[in-house]
Amino acid sequence: MTTIGFIGLGNMGGPMARNLIKAGHSLKVFDVAPAPVAALVKEGAKAAKSATDAATGVEAVVTMLPAGPQVHDVYLGAGKIIATAPKGTLLIDCTTADVATIRAVNAAAAEAGHDMIDGPVSGGVGGAAAGTLTIMVGGTERAFVRAKPILEGMGRNVIHAGGPGNGQAAKLCNNMMLAIEIIGVCEGFLLAEKLGLDAQKLYDIASTATSQCWALNSYCPVPGPVPASPANNNYKAGFTAAMMLKDLKLSQEAARDADVATPLGAAATALYGLFAQSGGAPADFSGIIRMLRGEGKVGDLF
Repeated sequence: MTTIGFIGLGNMGGPMARNLIKAGHSLKVFDVAPAPVAALVKEGAKAAKSATDAATGVEAVVTMLPAGPQVHDVYLGAGKIIATAPKGTLLIDCTTADVATIRAVNAAAAEAGHDMIDGPVSGGVGGAAAGTLTIMVGGTERAFVRAKPILEGMGRNVIHAGGPGNGQAAKLCNNMMLAIEIIGVCEGFLLAEKLGLDAQKLYDIASTATSQCWALNSYCPVPGPVPASPANNNYKAGFTAAMMLKDLKLSQEAARDADVATPLGAAATALYGLFAQSGGAPADFSGIIRMLRGEGKVGDLF
């Protein structure tokens, strides 16, 4: 098994690190908050004093950070991971960030003699806890082969999407499509509600008809049809609206850079911006149905 430095133990990183311990890896962990570090130490991890300390004396480093600026800060510059980690250290960044930052960090890692992959994940907190994440990997074939046994300790589907940054490209495209789909499903159920069509009846029909999709079949945004969906738990977040908005903004930044028209992606970004501003940011992203329904001040509903 591998000795791994794990940096970033938030809602996603914490359970991902825990699954690596369960898989038999030896972990050295760091987070700016002491509580998640202490929790993992009780489960067998070793505490690191800093991010660079976590990258010392290990074979691989996994980072799960809030966004691109944190990735840049942790990896680049004097005294940072790329400059201080022993040559040949495997670097795995699971953050969802902008493609340009990830490709720049990857290039710097390669120049310093490290293998690096970007491996953003999909599956939410539930998937992180269950070890069933989909992990979209960008990087060289050699780096992917080295990283795969570690990634398989955190996810069920580990897919090599191509060169550096392609994991991020896949994640941004996936989440843009998901946001568009969930809004479409919400609008369908709201129309059915006004037309007097029972939600369960619509689900029974649509989930086996041409509108079937994951957002409907597995994550139905109204209570009832899918018992495990957040709609049945007051939209407690599996994946927050704030995180969806972050990913949508990144998708639109990428679309502008690539000169690609994404009108529905732009509309979804605007709607999630309104939802976040009205108090829905900490709720599950499927909770946007409440704003679309016009249920008063959204922030008071969660």
